[in-house]
Amino acid sequence: IHQWSLRAAGPFMALNCSAIVPELAGSELFGHERGAFTGADRRRDGRVSLAEKGTLLLDEVADLPLPVQAQLLRVIQERVFERVGGANSLLHADVRLIAATHKDLVEEVRSGRFREDLYFRLNTFPIDVPPLRDRPGDIPLLASHLLQRIAKETGMSGLALGSAALRMLEAQPWRGNVRELYNAL
Repeated sequence: IHQWSLRAAGPFMALNCSAIVPELAGSELFGHERGAFTGADRRRDGRVSLAEKGTLLLDEVADLPLPVQAQLLRVIQERVFERVGGANSLLHADVRLIAATHKDLVEEVRSGRFREDLYFRLNTFPIDVPPLRDRPGDIPLLASHLLQRIAKETGMSGLALGSAALRMLEAQPWRGNVRELYNAL
């Protein structure tokens, strides 16, 4: 999406929201000012600033803490944000936001773990990707791509799967989706 867009010349930033310590999520996303918290010895830009004029992918967006969800909603609605510890210093945000999650956001909203207003803002152009186990016909193409990546990473060349190996891969339940396929290869 980023590479084929008018924002392709801008930066592409990705943030795995489930890998952030919840107390530092605001700092990671919006940055912080010097002295904002213990250990903040200098001002730091967050991912929103670093993705200016580009694209920010929020992977596992459902794992963001509720207070940070409110701040993210402000970025979407008003295109402004504040660094942690930067009271009264609004910063402009010109960023395309792409959000992904494996969780059912409707259920997350019902249970109170995800803001309904943020859900509606993020759900403007949803792309539902069925699990790999429901689309075994994609496995040959994905496996070929992943094998090329593995060959590049390991320095091995000529990696290929025979038809028996492909049939075996297509028969797997793939609960871990493409990551599981990559690890199996």
